Amino acid sequence: MDNTSELPPNITPLGWHQPLWYQYDKCAVAPYAFVFYYTVKVFNLALGFPTNILVMWHITTRKSEGSTSDVFIFNLAALDGFFCLMTPVELLNRLYLNHWGVWYLQRFAYGMKDMAPLFLTCICLDRYIAVVHPIVFINSHDNRMRTGISAFVWALLLVYALTKSILGVLSVTEVFSGLIVSAFFIMVFCNLSIIWVLRRSVAGKEVMHPVKKKAFKMVVILLAIIVVNYLPPVALMPFASTYTFVQLNCQISVSVFSIMDLSSTIELILYISKMDRLNNYSCLKVPAKKPVDISA
Repeated sequence: MDNTSELPPNITPLGWHQPLWYQYDKCAVAPYAFVFYYTVKVFNLALGFPTNILVMWHITTRKSEGSTSDVFIFNLAALDGFFCLMTPVELLNRLYLNHWGVWYLQRFAYGMKDMAPLFLTCICLDRYIAVVHPIVFINSHDNRMRTGISAFVWALLLVYALTKSILGVLSVTEVFSGLIVSAFFIMVFCNLSIIWVLRRSVAGKEVMHPVKKKAFKMVVILLAIIVVNYLPPVALMPFASTYTFVQLNCQISVSVFSIMDLSSTIELILYISKMDRLNNYSCLKVPAKKPVDISA
């Protein structure tokens, strides 16, 4: 009888390589970050997917005039909804199948998620122009332009995702690093500028206007989400070469990118929490017959 007791735990007597739930053999000494990873995955599927569908449904069925950023929010919800829906496929493949074709699909899905900050950046820029440069915003409120920008972003997104899927993760590492760093600083700049303008508009006044107060709170919350979700990978990149293999691939990167994946749910929960109040944000509404009164 063959002695199978010395076989690695992920190899059967028939030679089938069962996937390790912690991805690498060396991660056996520190697999706990993957527990957090799988928890985030299940959380995104259970809460993130229905949340994204609800946001898409709300935007498409709303009768009242909404925010000009809704075009970008809808596309972001579609992208995040697809990423959340990939959870059962990914978990099945990671824990049991280990099929090469499904790995290609997983890399494609992660390529899509990598580019999600582009839509969030578009939202921040749209709000930045509305508040900081209202005259420019009034002259560029046509949503056809935003639809065109969204189509261009989707084209970039698909090229990136296909490249990552076919050529592998290393083929897009530098592009991803540049994207995350650029998007992070643009989003932080836009939101800090909005906060500064809103605070300056009430300088010397005892009470902030209710509309601006709601806008101010929304931007502060959005800025906090951006910092929590996207600051970790930005802070990690310059020091990646200083960590050991186990530290980088089994602990730090898994935890950091799990936090970034949480944005698939958290960003849209913020939108839902502001649904009823977003229409009162006069800076972001499309002007009808008269210009937006930024000081209202």
